[in-house]
Amino acid sequence: MKRVVSVSIGSSKRNHTATVNVLGEEVHIERIGTDGDIAKAIDIIKSLDGKVDAFGMGGTDLYFVAGHKRYLLRDSVRIARAAKNTPVVDGSWLKGIIERRAVEYIRDEKGVQLRGKNALVVCAIDRFGMAEALAESGCNMRYGDLAFALGIPFWLRSLSSLDLAATLLMPIISWIPIKYLYPTGKAQDVIRPKYREAYEWADIIGGDCHFIKRHMPDNLEGKIIITNTVTADDVEAFRKRRVKMLVTSTPELDGRSYGTNVIEAVLTAVTGKRAEELGVEKVLELIGKAGFTPRVEYLS
Repeated sequence: MKRVVSVSIGSSKRNHTATVNVLGEEVHIERIGTDGDIAKAIDIIKSLDGKVDAFGMGGTDLYFVAGHKRYLLRDSVRIARAAKNTPVVDGSWLKGIIERRAVEYIRDEKGVQLRGKNALVVCAIDRFGMAEALAESGCNMRYGDLAFALGIPFWLRSLSSLDLAATLLMPIISWIPIKYLYPTGKAQDVIRPKYREAYEWADIIGGDCHFIKRHMPDNLEGKIIITNTVTADDVEAFRKRRVKMLVTSTPELDGRSYGTNVIEAVLTAVTGKRAEELGVEKVLELIGKAGFTPRVEYLS
């Protein structure tokens, strides 16, 4: 049996284990949250290095993407370098593929009309494939990177403006501790409604689940949410707010939708190669054979 451990700087309340069969191989998955403690995440990885088949790194990204450029995050690099023998993957490369696929899936397979709809991507530099796919599908776009990550209530409206903002700001932002940019640990349990007009404007809200929840209002009636890393509590929170459709780019595995870091770690454990080494066509072939289709759930 293969063993995959996702070490996340997110809340330990979201810890979970599952054993799944992937491409004929039994894989035991364990998610361990450190409540924002980076040193603890590093210690866990060091203690399990060489004893598991692959690590997922959750609650952060190794890098962000805008245009064709990658921007490494200092804190994430520290975590990834803790392993000397076992591969560490964060899902960033895979994310761009399967989140684009999720948008295409609801458009082409589920008949969701996207052209002309208003779409808010809460942090597009973290979900560039999704942002591109929604824009290419004819949505009216708003990108909330400045608002949700930096607290600046300004909405980018094109991928070119996102690329420009990233070029100017990421050399500085990449050095900022992740806890100041993204909710980690117990901060993931706090909802403070904000940016109401942007939420009300949007027909589709896409991006990281914690960013979406962080400022969501009490009413999201009729909205489509596209995200991942969803627990039963998250689903109930969306249902309570009358969300129409929940789409996750990763499938439900034993009661929850794991992050792309877990899916990439599973593929790495089973194939012995990182997803980026396999290439786009091979990865799409493997996730198709594994039955890793996007999850679509009608909540109201």
